[in-house]
Amino acid sequence: MEQLAKNLLALRMARKLPREKVSKALELSAKTYERYEKNVRDPSAPVLVKLADYYGVTLDQLVGREPLPENTGRKFQP
Repeated sequence: MEQLAKNLLALRMARKLPREKVSKALELSAKTYERYEKNVRDPSAPVLVKLADYYGVTLDQLVGREPLPENTGRKFQP
């Protein structure tokens, strides 16, 4: 889920959030969240829902089936 990884990074960077803050809010280890952003590991369905809720986007937007909202920093290219 390469697009998910790109979207997670873009959403976090657009909000200028450190990875540790996001992972703590989602009750994940920072390393696990880093693996999601680097496309090394795929989150489970319940974690996907938490991620979408945290960033205020739909699941389709999060995984790349729909574009992210304009104000989320979609232009950020890792």
